[in-house]
Amino acid sequence: MNPVSDHKSIALNSHNKADGSVWSLKEKFLLGLTPGGYLQAVFKNPVNWVLFAIFAIGLPLIAQRYLSGLGSVTYASNDYPWGLFLGFGLFGMVPLSASGFMLGTTVEVFGRHDFHPIERLALLNGLLGYFFAVVYLLVDLGMPWRIYYPMVISFGPAAVLFLVAWHVSTYLSVQIAEVAPAFFEWIGWLKAKKFIRSITLGLTIAGIILSTLHQGALGALFTYAPGKLHPLWYSGFMWFMFFCSSIPAGLSMVVVVSTICVRSMRWRCDENFLKNIGENTLGIAKGASLALITYLVLKVISVAHDNEWSYLLTDWGRYFLFELFVSIIMPLTLYTIAIKTRSVGLARFAALNTVLGIVFNRLNTAYIAFNWQIYQETPYWKEVMITITIFAIYFVTYRFILYRWPILYTWKGKK
Repeated sequence: MNPVSDHKSIALNSHNKADGSVWSLKEKFLLGLTPGGYLQAVFKNPVNWVLFAIFAIGLPLIAQRYLSGLGSVTYASNDYPWGLFLGFGLFGMVPLSASGFMLGTTVEVFGRHDFHPIERLALLNGLLGYFFAVVYLLVDLGMPWRIYYPMVISFGPAAVLFLVAWHVSTYLSVQIAEVAPAFFEWIGWLKAKKFIRSITLGLTIAGIILSTLHQGALGALFTYAPGKLHPLWYSGFMWFMFFCSSIPAGLSMVVVVSTICVRSMRWRCDENFLKNIGENTLGIAKGASLALITYLVLKVISVAHDNEWSYLLTDWGRYFLFELFVSIIMPLTLYTIAIKTRSVGLARFAALNTVLGIVFNRLNTAYIAFNWQIYQETPYWKEVMITITIFAIYFVTYRFILYRWPILYTWKGKK
């Protein structure tokens, strides 16, 4: 729905009004509307009513989790320590957030400024994805108030979790700095923006190092439980497979988000973004397809290296092949056809396929194929609802920023 249909002034893109006066921060926050007009626009949007329903059910359940403990909303146990909060929220959201370091590297390091129109969207996708991965982690931790212990109190430099904790927290700081110029433009703090721009190359290089290491470290976590994870999903190459799969996941996620932006908030996109989004999508499709090829080869090498061919003849093997087809082979085929025929629509469909496929792999690895020799756990409905609620908050935050900050458009005035 286009929220500017009745309020044209909502698409403000500079500090000055048409009469030459300056927008106040409150007016920018309300998108140029009066408080009553803003509330009217909120209640006119049918998507918001769906969100209200989700929050009405989910927010009390989140409160229950903190008041009554994790056991009141999940079936978590020593057998199944990782449920949906980590299976989807951490292991799924983190690879989908790799777009930040991928597009940042492409533009700032390799000088591909033709991808500049989509760079800020990719950086924002990375920041919010990592931030909400930490939110999911805070919901899952038995004592969330001690989340800083692995970083500043109980040092364990030989532990993978120590690496993940430090890298995710440090990379979040880098991402905040990378996205900050858009915020500084919006509030008019140009000196701060110029300072951040002066260190952009250093921030980008730091992001490459930090993101590369902890994407792989998430896969290395599974080496703690080699007997629990099914052999077809477990491998000594898991750290490398997690890193390689994060590349098409992050690239595809920014294509999915950009598609949603073009379809649902075209009023907020400027001509430069709309003119270049098709070519940017096809360019990203080329990178994602190459990464999918590498990922597919690694999956085959993993089975061959551990000589697990016999498992392919079992029910688990058929399930593994199904995952291989829907998460790698099918999107790779679709991407290849889209690139060959220059079909932006097909590339967008392939991107959605890739995003869902990588999340499917992460859920299989962290939850479904875990404890394959014991029993299959079914998530508690409250756990499912909390997972959906946090994702809805992620959606609202994403939309709130895109409506206001110069992510999809260029801010007019002094730079």
